[in-house]
Amino acid sequence: MKNVKTLTLAAVAALSLMSFGSFAAESISAHGSTLDSAEAHIAAKAQAEGANSYKITSARADNGVYMTAEIYK
Repeated sequence: MKNVKTLTLAAVAALSLMSFGSFAAESISAHGSTLDSAEAHIAAKAQAEGANSYKITSARADNGVYMTAEIYK
């Protein structure tokens, strides 16, 4: 009985990893003069890559704006 539980747990873990793998994120970045322009560049890149959605992961404003995001297909 213990072997059946162990095998079941292993199978569930393997299937979980496979389903999360299909939603793997890809990282993109963009530059702009304002936050809005940098986000517009991110949105355009995400659309060009065929992404369903994107999530901004960082933004830095020095002499302009540098932004990174993860896109999900």
